[in-house]
Amino acid sequence: MKLLRPLLLACSLLIAATAHAERITVAAAADLKFAMDEMVTTFKQANPTDQVEVIYGSSGKFHTQIQQGAPYDLYFSADIAFPRELAKAGFAASEVKPYAFGRIVLWSASMDATKMTMGSLTDPKVTRIAIANPKHAPYGKRAEEALKASGLWEKVEPKLVYGENIAHAVQFVQTGNAQVGIVALSLATNPELSRRGGYWLIPDKLHEPLEQGFVITKRAEGNALARRFADYISSKPARAVMTKYGFLLPGDVAGK
Repeated sequence: MKLLRPLLLACSLLIAATAHAERITVAAAADLKFAMDEMVTTFKQANPTDQVEVIYGSSGKFHTQIQQGAPYDLYFSADIAFPRELAKAGFAASEVKPYAFGRIVLWSASMDATKMTMGSLTDPKVTRIAIANPKHAPYGKRAEEALKASGLWEKVEPKLVYGENIAHAVQFVQTGNAQVGIVALSLATNPELSRRGGYWLIPDKLHEPLEQGFVITKRAEGNALARRFADYISSKPARAVMTKYGFLLPGDVAGK
């Protein structure tokens, strides 16, 4: 019996810790995939009992889903306008906070994109160009703006293939269904992608700023974990991760 007591005590403590573990579900723009995964890992090392589930997708679709009652506690959008609209309509439990500025690049898995420019997209060898759907994906909208500002939209529109979100556009290029993609720098800098063909940074003067922001949703009002995770996003470790993946941080000279 004496031998069982330590084991029973350990089990009781484990059960108690599990019972008090908190959980949040985060809806995040697909451009955050690698950066957010790394930030969540770091956060959980300091908060091992907390559970943070992240779902990646289109900012525009998340915006609609939250208004329809989707169970998301935090919403990270690639376009700060979406969470601002939610806050205005009463779907937020916090102020909208900017967390980064995104950039777009030409990326290829089969061609040397480091030597490309926007004009390279008219090359007959490039028969398919992947972008995110401009109707609901901010990165797709910025790709459209860059093509129009370069005077290339009408020339390359027949070549365009549309992904549901920016990660889906990347998949088109990875699988060979497109030779080139206009994708997020934050995805192209990932080692898995950067060693395959490289990328070329599209001048930001060709498109509107990709100011990104997040909000705690009304569903998570009073959720302590949601608040702590929101605070963590502004911490030095989290900001360092964002910089690592090519994001410009609020206050950066280039991001103003």
